[in-house]
Amino acid sequence: MVAALLLTSTGVTAQETYKMPPPEVAALVDAPSSPGLRLAPDNSFIVLLHSPGVPTIEDVAQPELRLAGIRINPRNNGPSRTGYNNRITIKDPETLEERDITGLPTNPVIQNVNMSPDSRFISFSLVQPTHIELWIADVATAQARKLTDKHINNTWYGSPYDWSPDGSFILARTIPSNRGEAPREPVAPSGPIIQTATGDAAPARTFQDLLANPHDEALFEHYFTSELTRINVDGSTSTIGQAAIYGSTSVSPDGQHLLVTQVQKPYSYTVPASRFPNVTEVWSIDGTKIATIAETPLLDNIPIAFNSTYEGRRNITWRNAAHATLFFLETQDGGDARVDVDVRDIAYLLEAPFTGEPSELARLQTRYAGVTWGNDNLALIYETWRANRTQRVWHISPGDVHSEPRLVVERNYEERYSDPGSPETRRNDMGQNVLFTSPDGSEIYMTGIGASPEGNRPFLRAMNIETGETRELWRSEAPYFEQVTTILDDDATRIITRRESNNEPPNFFERNLVEGSTRALTEFPHPSPDLIDVQTEFVSFERADGLTLTGQLLLPPEYDAENDGPLPLMIWAYPREFASADAAGQVSDSPHRFNNISYWGPHFLVTQGYAVLANAAMPIVAPAPDIEPNESSIEQLTLNAEAAINYVVDRGIADRNRVAVGGHSYGAFMTANLLAHTDLFKAGIARSGAYNRSLTPFGFQAEPRNIWEARDTYITMSPFFYAHQIETPILFIHGEADNNSGTFPIQSERMFQAIRGTGGTAKLVMLPHESHGYRARESLMHMLHETIEWLDTYVKNQ
Repeated sequence: MVAALLLTSTGVTAQETYKMPPPEVAALVDAPSSPGLRLAPDNSFIVLLHSPGVPTIEDVAQPELRLAGIRINPRNNGPSRTGYNNRITIKDPETLEERDITGLPTNPVIQNVNMSPDSRFISFSLVQPTHIELWIADVATAQARKLTDKHINNTWYGSPYDWSPDGSFILARTIPSNRGEAPREPVAPSGPIIQTATGDAAPARTFQDLLANPHDEALFEHYFTSELTRINVDGSTSTIGQAAIYGSTSVSPDGQHLLVTQVQKPYSYTVPASRFPNVTEVWSIDGTKIATIAETPLLDNIPIAFNSTYEGRRNITWRNAAHATLFFLETQDGGDARVDVDVRDIAYLLEAPFTGEPSELARLQTRYAGVTWGNDNLALIYETWRANRTQRVWHISPGDVHSEPRLVVERNYEERYSDPGSPETRRNDMGQNVLFTSPDGSEIYMTGIGASPEGNRPFLRAMNIETGETRELWRSEAPYFEQVTTILDDDATRIITRRESNNEPPNFFERNLVEGSTRALTEFPHPSPDLIDVQTEFVSFERADGLTLTGQLLLPPEYDAENDGPLPLMIWAYPREFASADAAGQVSDSPHRFNNISYWGPHFLVTQGYAVLANAAMPIVAPAPDIEPNESSIEQLTLNAEAAINYVVDRGIADRNRVAVGGHSYGAFMTANLLAHTDLFKAGIARSGAYNRSLTPFGFQAEPRNIWEARDTYITMSPFFYAHQIETPILFIHGEADNNSGTFPIQSERMFQAIRGTGGTAKLVMLPHESHGYRARESLMHMLHETIEWLDTYVKNQ
């Protein structure tokens, strides 16, 4: 007995078996998910992508290599721990007839689904235990077939293949035909690992999974080296160029050139592969080099200030509306956002044969943020600046580089209510996405979330290109939250929308705006019909300084505050920084969203007799224009939490003495800070957080300064340094293989040890093989079990 008491008082470290939550909560994990939906390029058919349930721990525990910031499965040369589809259905949007793709093996693992630009084929990669295959399905017959015996290399970022603009062939990264066995790790090293600092500043955010030694470098070269293979739709193949580590490849709109980026040495042990040296070239379609466009050095010295970048040509892409013209940027401030200059970026065009001088297209006062191509007379180019939250959109004429850009939009991008939306695109004759214009070319179609004081009301508008004036074509109306997904005709009178309401899950509809008719395209069922009577309410309230806050309040079915009395309350949140109170106080959600009882958020707790305030607003507002929001972070977190508690308690719904707080990632950071600096809560749930900001010294979240520039702020915001003040019981959950920047597993381990060492009450649950978000069924069930047990012990029944 004495031994048992001693163990209880000092804590126990043990390997336990996975536990299960109550059946009604477990059912949420096992509930089927609705298929994903895509529309063919010519709008002639719909593709439904079906997914299996959550994977098992055996699936998640497959072999994994972590190289240069990328995680791969060495058995099949693909990404590790990624989702997949197991069934593809072709649906006729007119008759609603459905046809499953046939010819697939049993229990297929399908990834990288795409459609040919001519809408004849559906392509996808089929993951096998030891390799990855490329398959296509004929839309006319719904019959699938393996396209080639060559195996796909899917280790680099993004899709491992692209269609040619005319749909006649696929350009794929494949395993080199002469690749041997993977390098064996030497028994003894050949020498020490040495890194040097030469006096030039080289700040870097906290990256995970970097190369660490020569053996890692050898593995990186082995697994990431590919051949470029042209694969025709009849299955014939030809190799293009030499085997290399290809960072990106794309076919020109005319199908006659290739834009190719190859990764070069030296590799780095301090930054991921995306920052390794590279060379970008234009090749002919058969692999003959035509021109070198850029040689980019190792990018290990990019300033950490927001909107910083690197010198030299960057963002090199094809201009979609031209046969073979390159677009790229060059910075004018050395890439350093702290340098004061009149022009930050210059945009250029370079036409074939790519050996002449580029033509200047636009000068941008702030940092380039994207371009949407239209035609010779129309394109939109974007620039933003984080310091003053400014966004500008310019109308440019790519066919006449001497014309002056014309300002279309200038706004504060934090101001949700003024957001004009984003332009819709459609495929042009070369299979490229370009601006969707009205038949006479005078207007472009815009869709947006439609933020407003009554909540988000998505819209479809036509904007005059010359005047900037808009006319509303359609807008979501209560009691639905409905968004445009596709415009079906030239006049934008027929659209496809995704519609949901509090008790109706998202489904897709075709709307005729002239006739005012609506037709259902899908009928996905409610994922948890037993919980359809859970009460939900979109609420708003004020904190002490008058700032408006919002959240989603969920209550058990048939609960009545007057008759049933106050409930234990869980507040779940994720903080966000703002430059102004006006922006922070704007409504950012809709009261008409589907009441999806999630197992990932806090919603499941409503089945256990809790009131839940989900997505509770936690704004951190800059105290003054020249002061960073984080200078008053703790004070504002406290104001937010007090306002949320007071609101629910004042309504008679919550018991002030039985309130918990929780969050994931930055929400976990928030949770630990609230427990360290207030006595508002009876328990906390902190999942996959970071608690010691000295371990992320070159910035975190929206903090632009390094620790030496804002030492006191870093320390004040680090709950680790106030662990001795945390007397409220806190549950830490963390994935052992967390790869999110800054949230190393050691963050939770050290925070737990600090609380335990100073006499606090805490529990640390490390989930094997899990990353920043947990995927295995066993892990999710155990997470839910631990959460409910902790809250029942210290909140509901305290």
